[in-house]
Amino acid sequence: MSDFSVIIPCYHDDEKLASLLSQLQNVPHRPMEVVVVDGANDPACRQVSRRYGARWLAGEPCRGRQLLAGAALAQGDVLWFLHADSRLPPDPMKAMRLAIAQGAVGGYFRFRFDGPRAWPALLLEPAIAFRCRFGVPYGDQGLFMTRQVYVETGGHSPWPLFEEVSLVRELRRLGRFLALREPLFVDPRRWHRDGWWRRTWMNRNLALAFARGVTPGELAVRYRSPAN
Repeated sequence: MSDFSVIIPCYHDDEKLASLLSQLQNVPHRPMEVVVVDGANDPACRQVSRRYGARWLAGEPCRGRQLLAGAALAQGDVLWFLHADSRLPPDPMKAMRLAIAQGAVGGYFRFRFDGPRAWPALLLEPAIAFRCRFGVPYGDQGLFMTRQVYVETGGHSPWPLFEEVSLVRELRRLGRFLALREPLFVDPRRWHRDGWWRRTWMNRNLALAFARGVTPGELAVRYRSPAN
């Protein structure tokens, strides 16, 4: 049976992090360890991590570098990367263990918006599933993989955005990278704040700009700007 290490990059999201760490303590099959990589080097984040028995590591405010640092510290044979604002399905470990036991190098969970949901979610979720099948699932879908293939691929790119793109492409080249039926619930706060269609349009524009060669650093500035 594989030992799982969970790696969570965090940046001023302590309330959401506390909820996720609590969930990880209460799933039927618990991971071997949880590593939180704090891009803000915030004492509050460190306190939350310790309260729930997670290992805390100060990191740079760059998600790709945070993920690389967490993976380097983790001890498990399977690495599971989660965003701090995720909500878990009832038994995520069982689904991942089954995928690895069947020979997959890794995989990702089905994208589902958490509540409160609006009717556009019913259209966007299958569209995202279709994109992931033929494109790249992003980090908010709980990417997991064996440590061996993570090392072979070189891991995440040291970028603030799109850090998983080359990793997923290499994983698919090396073996079966499975789409699980189980959902991982994604916080819809940015869609509520910006509008469901406007937020989706902005995300697609960022992806298209990345495909055209705009640097992840420049795209991160756009992503964080009030207009985005």
